Amino acid sequence: MKFASKLPNAKTTIFTTVGNLARKHNAVDLSQGFPNFEVDEKLKSLVTDAMQNGHNQYAAMQGYYGLREIISQKIEKLHNRVYNPETEIMVTVGATQAIFTAITAFVNKGDEVIVLKPAYDCYEPAITLNGGIPIYVQLDADGYQVNWEIFKSKISERTRMVIINTPHNPSGRVFSKEDMLQLQEILRPTNCIVLSDEVYEHIIFDGNEHQSASRFKDLAQRSFVCASFGKTFHVTGWKMGYCAAPAELMQEFRKTHQFAVFCVDHPVQRAMAAYLKNEENYLSLPSFYQEKRDLFLEGLKDSRFKFKPSEGTYFQLLDYTEITKENDEDFAKRLIVDYKLASIPISSFNDDHRQDGVLRFCFAKKNETLEQALKILKSL
Repeated sequence: MKFASKLPNAKTTIFTTVGNLARKHNAVDLSQGFPNFEVDEKLKSLVTDAMQNGHNQYAAMQGYYGLREIISQKIEKLHNRVYNPETEIMVTVGATQAIFTAITAFVNKGDEVIVLKPAYDCYEPAITLNGGIPIYVQLDADGYQVNWEIFKSKISERTRMVIINTPHNPSGRVFSKEDMLQLQEILRPTNCIVLSDEVYEHIIFDGNEHQSASRFKDLAQRSFVCASFGKTFHVTGWKMGYCAAPAELMQEFRKTHQFAVFCVDHPVQRAMAAYLKNEENYLSLPSFYQEKRDLFLEGLKDSRFKFKPSEGTYFQLLDYTEITKENDEDFAKRLIVDYKLASIPISSFNDDHRQDGVLRFCFAKKNETLEQALKILKSL
């Protein structure tokens, strides 16, 4: 059969490539962003209870109302923004589905979408599939700050959407209140939609606060806020997330959502609704992950790697330029093959695969896994 590919330049993701190589060489895997420790037994038992209590058929298309209601309460308490659980919150198959659905609902052929690079790899394929054009703004490699003047210069009459990600993957940077206010002012006279990827919303370090788009009046009125229970509760394989947006935007989102997935795993939704009632289940995450970050960085003090401590997420970037001049993809491969340690080269997320001499490591691992990795890293 003859056909034209809608994603002719798409290749196997770097996560799959690195993961396969890591398994082949039995490497300590600090590459892909998922924990290797167990899930809270209470959460697992809540899923079992929901199944045993008969919640095994379709949930409501928008999601189980009890879960949407407690999500609304959580957002109001943390960010002082009220979302109507009936019309402004959707439960989704992870944040990736929420992101894809928002893009599909609003991006048409020829529309431009601003993407801050380095960027997680699910944004651009969704834009391209819908006929949109990604417009890149490269973050400063020294601190991954946004140059808001450059950002503003990229906005045109064809700009339909802006995608932001805070806490930011892969850099670990957290947008400040000043960043969000500048974004709000730049977009105020425009008709742009904001897609705010906030999957690491509860993983913030050193006493900082997450500056959700929902905190800022004008941003909230034009934003889809996408979040992930998988990231928050160490259950990435459950693919459970949510999206919050004003009713007029969510109405269009719902039209696409219902024909893509219709609804999401019912017993897991019931379990999440019960689990969220204990606020400590998510409010304790900053200290939990900061201990792991600090363990990892303390172990690197006498190494040849350079770093700035991650401000959020469970990723840490390490600058290896005092060790080798290899590009990051070559060095990442050699680390796996010769040293049995897997990481992610961040050029994969950059505009034109720019080489920054930096690798990304995931510290959402058991402490013994981190100690194994540190032993290797200190030997380089």
